[in-house]
Amino acid sequence: MQIQYFLFHKNKVVVRTGASMPQPYSHHDKEQLCRSLKASPTCEIAMTGTTFAVELNADAELPRGYELLSLRSLFSLVGEHHFREWGRAAHLLHWWRRHRFCGSCGAPTVEHPLEQALLCDDCGITYYPDIAPCIIVLVHRPREILLARSPRFRTNMYSTLAGFIEAGETAEEALHREVHEEVGIRVEEVRYFKSQSWPFPGQLMLGYFARHLSGDIDIDRVEISDAGWYSFNRLPEIPDANTIAGQLIRQHIRSCTG
Repeated sequence: MQIQYFLFHKNKVVVRTGASMPQPYSHHDKEQLCRSLKASPTCEIAMTGTTFAVELNADAELPRGYELLSLRSLFSLVGEHHFREWGRAAHLLHWWRRHRFCGSCGAPTVEHPLEQALLCDDCGITYYPDIAPCIIVLVHRPREILLARSPRFRTNMYSTLAGFIEAGETAEEALHREVHEEVGIRVEEVRYFKSQSWPFPGQLMLGYFARHLSGDIDIDRVEISDAGWYSFNRLPEIPDANTIAGQLIRQHIRSCTG
């Protein structure tokens, strides 16, 4: 089986200029690029026995024929399945940058001989890839869905509600807390949908549907800048269908109109 390399440089994806669909690199192509850079990779992490995440030397300038894309812009180019591999590579490189040294004693960490982990030889601590669990929920009532806008959004997109699960919480407890904190309402009939890895930098999104129980929308004006109820035929700009937020919205509408 062919070995493949997912290349990153300055926290961005390395692609061939003008490529319609970015692809991982073969061993030959990766070595050729490194020779042209006159620099070895800063980091090379085994994702599987045949796939590797590679971070190129930050001081090197890419030669002609290559360009950099943000991981987010890649999402719409390669589809959910292939994006998952690029995302996994980015996630592992981010984890490596944060754990090059032991957080307990400060000694350099080394690759674990048996597991996908970093090991401190001095104090024996093992560091596994960090994964932050989050809930993401589509709140609905008859023929309407609740969509909200974050001040962090770069476009005029509206999406579902989401938030991190705090220490000691279940996913369902986090869902009820986040919904009430962000838009001031209560929900019921919570139903699990699916999960999605979201490498910005290392979340695991747990998707749910929930029915509006009580309360009027009262946004927090910190996490949410605007929110409202939208009928199926009057939707604002919504997330891409490859995202779990986009899938929650489209699945609910199909189930109500199909």
